[in-house]
Amino acid sequence: MLPTPSTSHVDVNRVYEPAEDSFLLLDTLSSVAESSFLKDRFGVDLESAKDAGQSVSPLVVEVGVGSGVVLAFLTRHANAILGTSSLMSLGVDINQYACKASGQTVDLACRGLSYGSRDGSDSLTTGLFLTSINGDLTSAIRPGAVDLLIFNPPYVPTPAVPQAIQPAGDIVEGGKRREADEDANLVSLSYAGGTDGMEVTDRLLEQLPLVLNIGRGVAYILLCAQNRPQEVAQRIRQWGSLWTVDVVGQSGKQGGWEKLQILRICRSS
Repeated sequence: MLPTPSTSHVDVNRVYEPAEDSFLLLDTLSSVAESSFLKDRFGVDLESAKDAGQSVSPLVVEVGVGSGVVLAFLTRHANAILGTSSLMSLGVDINQYACKASGQTVDLACRGLSYGSRDGSDSLTTGLFLTSINGDLTSAIRPGAVDLLIFNPPYVPTPAVPQAIQPAGDIVEGGKRREADEDANLVSLSYAGGTDGMEVTDRLLEQLPLVLNIGRGVAYILLCAQNRPQEVAQRIRQWGSLWTVDVVGQSGKQGGWEKLQILRICRSS
């Protein structure tokens, strides 16, 4: 079993704390079936990649990176999961505190300092973390650049999706109450998904055909039962014959909305 990166340094009052959904992603991505799939897709030798017109360094992007536990896991265990240590990883989050926290999480994991002692981390098994961008979904990413996209969205059904409050910075007016409002807003952005819990996810799905690599792009998106994942999968299949979608991970209660599923969405040339 691959060790899980530590997030003990993360301020959970401002950044989403790893929970069942996070760990389901870790378990799914590192499972024998998915690791085999990813190795077949990305674990190629340099000459084969060049012949196919692909970058030898796949770009892994986690949208809504939060604490960074998933991105750190993939980057640290790049060779074990994807069959290559040449990957580059990038985080994106609308929460500036999540960007900072995720960078620390990945850095600690890749230096082998995330597990209480050095775990033998080295450049032969670990990918290259670029940075975490403070931005809205994939708006800052070049079209066709993403080889592997991970998205654990705000999936809880709520009356509306909250608007992000700009950090107060050095403004002291309102004191602790203003700070508390900001913190509550930041946490709500990580879970509040609006109607059917799908408003943010629907925006991301609209961007997938543009941002995923044409030849080998793949996305893993987590949904709960009230998101109606089977209907989501059917919508994606209507994009055309180049697209496939499968349920590759699931957990949680069978009878309630808490049941979680992970969809793997692929495109081919």
